[in-house]
Amino acid sequence: MSKVLLVLSGARVWSQLDGTQHPTGFWAEEFVAPHRILIGAGQDVTIATPGGRVPVVDERSLDPAAGVDEAAAADFRSYLAEVKGLLESPVRLEDVDPDEFDAVLIPGGHGPMQDLAVDPDVARILGTLLPDQNKVVVSLCHGPAAFLAAGDSDGWLFKGRKLTAFTDEEERQAGLAAKAPWLLEARLRAAGAEFESGPAWGPYVVVDGNLITGQNPASGAPSAEALLKALAAR
Repeated sequence: MSKVLLVLSGARVWSQLDGTQHPTGFWAEEFVAPHRILIGAGQDVTIATPGGRVPVVDERSLDPAAGVDEAAAADFRSYLAEVKGLLESPVRLEDVDPDEFDAVLIPGGHGPMQDLAVDPDVARILGTLLPDQNKVVVSLCHGPAAFLAAGDSDGWLFKGRKLTAFTDEEERQAGLAAKAPWLLEARLRAAGAEFESGPAWGPYVVVDGNLITGQNPASGAPSAEALLKALAAR
């Protein structure tokens, strides 16, 4: 059994270019699919947020009107209800000792764009795990926004690493690019990542040594399976 730190955003809104606040949180599928797979495989999963703030699900990730399959949305709601107690009592990110964990997993939703992208404790945790080849770093969709907290363009922890994330094209297709203060793919490329991507909305996972990234919500399950494979190899 391995110990996995699952870091969720504590943000409720995403500040837009025009000053409006877009409701957000974590994306349901990106939490549910990996958490279910990891727990089902007997892994020890600890949920943490900045300040121990209770995370909220982005309601769009449960809304068939937003393109989410109706049966899948019902399944996500049911699972979130099952683990409500865990979500309501997260560990404070500030109190996490990264040496105690074998891996960190950071799901998306736009929440990480608001808080994890500038969180010093995310930077501290990533700075401990990524250089250690016996540890694994995993992130999904907008989750790699958290990587931006780990240094600058001259000393960025992820410079030269192959990775993926929610693409700028997917952001445009979602109708949220115009008001976004910045776009994730563009920021990751500018910081020095070797960004890769597949077709919009399809599952796409990049494995670069001990770094595993998934492009979008559909990449959650295969990213979790890749994590289990990596943990088994260690």
